[in-house]
Amino acid sequence: MNFITVPLSGTHSKADFDCGKELLNRYLHQQARQDVDRRLAVCFVTAGADQVVTGYYTLSNAAIRRDLLPDEIIKKLPSSYTDLPVTLMGRLAVDKSKFGKGMGGQLLIDALKRAYIVSTSSIGSMAVVVDPIDEEAIAFYQKFGFIMLPDSGKMFLPMKTIAKLFG
Repeated sequence: MNFITVPLSGTHSKADFDCGKELLNRYLHQQARQDVDRRLAVCFVTAGADQVVTGYYTLSNAAIRRDLLPDEIIKKLPSSYTDLPVTLMGRLAVDKSKFGKGMGGQLLIDALKRAYIVSTSSIGSMAVVVDPIDEEAIAFYQKFGFIMLPDSGKMFLPMKTIAKLFG
């Protein structure tokens, strides 16, 4: 499956998007455009020639507390940082019509590539962080090497690991 992701725009049709998770559906239907307008997140979508959205993810800048990271990561970082810069992939969802075709993984790889490029050229980021919505999402991210951060519910993938894919 080949597709292109582009920033969400007014030409995209979102109304029929259904990933089976009401929170993710509602975000795309009601909030994504506002978040983009407010510069809180960038929403990247994939859509057919008819501009109907079939998948999406969001990226934004964030920080994570140093004490949430595993010791093996902390010891490699300067002690002067209490909060560390990361890229937050706040949401990722695929329409039911595309289930089982690998689109979720392709969207994730696309997001990781965007985050990596920005981290090497524009804005520092030491990892990509996700906040999985449920156990199914945790299992999905674990397949791609994301590590659970204890006591936070978040998962992360170090930029050094991502660099091995794209560097």
